[in-house]
Amino acid sequence: MSDPGPTLAPSGSQPDPLSEAVLSCSGVRRSFPVGDRRLEILHGINLELRAGERLALMGTSGAGKTTLLNILGLLDRPTEGSVTVAGEDAWSLSPRRRANLRNEQIGFVFQFYYLLPELSALENAVLPAMIKLSRRAYRSSRKEFLDRATTMLTRFGLADRLRHRPSQLSGGEQQRIAIARALLLDPPILIADEPTGNLDRGTGEKVLEILLDEQSERGVALMLVTHDERLAKRCERVLYMEDGLIQADSSAPIPT
Repeated sequence: MSDPGPTLAPSGSQPDPLSEAVLSCSGVRRSFPVGDRRLEILHGINLELRAGERLALMGTSGAGKTTLLNILGLLDRPTEGSVTVAGEDAWSLSPRRRANLRNEQIGFVFQFYYLLPELSALENAVLPAMIKLSRRAYRSSRKEFLDRATTMLTRFGLADRLRHRPSQLSGGEQQRIAIARALLLDPPILIADEPTGNLDRGTGEKVLEILLDEQSERGVALMLVTHDERLAKRCERVLYMEDGLIQADSSAPIPT
């Protein structure tokens, strides 16, 4: 992957503003009990992520970005409001169907990787298939998924790290494995929460290039959560969060 240099300008084609929303939420609120009162984190969020677009969600720490991300990713239930994924009202589904929807439709890349320490790089990358399929079905398709993961990890520069465990790998290498894991089942939605936040600038830019190259090639809808304007400049649309609300929606790059 080429080094993007110090100026990270938006790349890739602009999404059709009328294209289908693959992920959306309406009236989302989230509060938590604190003693004898409730602390409200989200105050009624409405947003759409359209097919194939790059959307940056920006805001300072405490703005509610991660809380919103967990709800959109079906990891946490909103106190009020709805989340629609692939046309389905996600929180009206049974827990099993909702888990399947999340596994099939959404890939996650987190700041802290969340690789299983007892598994190799290759085994971590194929974990979504192991979760999705029955033991028998996985055994019959195991070679296909291993080949798919091996191809991705090799393309990401990890051909000689396939059998290494996370403790033997650098942060940048672990994040590349996390990207491969997120993309293994070809989900139409990719959610990345501060994907370079735990990396030095040089390593972070290389990881970002891998992430954006894969997003562009696959036509995946990407929601990139960040407080880094350099990263947000690579997206076609930017949402700003403050105090649990969306404050602005811009279809233009952030001004330098």
